[in-house]
Amino acid sequence: MSNPGNIVGGHKANLNNPGTSDESKEHSKQVLDQEFDGGNVEKSGEKNPQNVAGGLKATVNNPKVSQEAKDSAQERLKDMGQPVGN
Repeated sequence: MSNPGNIVGGHKANLNNPGTSDESKEHSKQVLDQEFDGGNVEKSGEKNPQNVAGGLKATVNNPKVSQEAKDSAQERLKDMGQPVGN
């Protein structure tokens, strides 16, 4: 089966899309109710550490981010054993 979060996301998007038919929306509602507890999906929990580090590094180097956020990102990078730099 495909990623349940992606399936749920697609059906939720369909429900909110004014360009889809009522029949299509009814189908999405049925799938969500019958197969996905109304759209409640458990998150996988584990994040890819390299993606997290990349996001933190982007935060550190983003001129539109506050110094407080940059300091927090640098601290988290240090805790992860990642190089910290500007």
